[in-house]
Amino acid sequence: MALVKEKKRRSYSKREASEYNFFRKLFLFLVTKIGYMVRFKLVYRLRVYGKENIPEDNNYIVAANHLSTLDPPLVAAVIPRPVCFMAKQELFDIKFLRWWLDWLGAFAVNREHLGASTIKTAKSIKQTEWVLGLFPQGTRCEPGKISDVTKGFASLAKVTKCGILPVGIVGTNEIKRLPFSGRIIVRIGKIIPYNDNLDIMVAEWIKSIEELTGFKYVEN
Repeated sequence: MALVKEKKRRSYSKREASEYNFFRKLFLFLVTKIGYMVRFKLVYRLRVYGKENIPEDNNYIVAANHLSTLDPPLVAAVIPRPVCFMAKQELFDIKFLRWWLDWLGAFAVNREHLGASTIKTAKSIKQTEWVLGLFPQGTRCEPGKISDVTKGFASLAKVTKCGILPVGIVGTNEIKRLPFSGRIIVRIGKIIPYNDNLDIMVAEWIKSIEELTGFKYVEN
């Protein structure tokens, strides 16, 4: 059984540029920029600031802080280009969720190790009109704090020679259902150029997210 699961994981851990085609782009558009955006506007009164900081090309990686499961569709909804995300490999063991993530362009990763397939997929994405989106914290964190930041996102920026686009999210942790009962604010910061020094990129991202969200970094 474990061997079967591992095969499933491997099949979704590497993506070719050809997989980011018109049909996945259309599916992503319908789900995020129409479906989720209606909810964000109607229920959460979404406000987005800093769109002028988004590069016109795709030579960047979107890196946002992480508060809830709403964050991936939210980022995909506000970024003009189609965004694909890394997802923990355990999610691909769930049949419907595996299909859903596959069509949204996501790919499986081992959160404990940045494998060769992840790097190859990141390079493949750069050959398309899509951009890679990820959450440097790796998991959802409580609002007000920035913690559990790993260097994996900086490593991917370095190997792909991509800048890092910091995105600060506030308000997705508050689950609301009634119209105009919530508030989500997204602030997009200025691009962080890739650097051979990973620590510098990580530090600049943390500083930017602190400024964009008002949250404070808490060292592990």
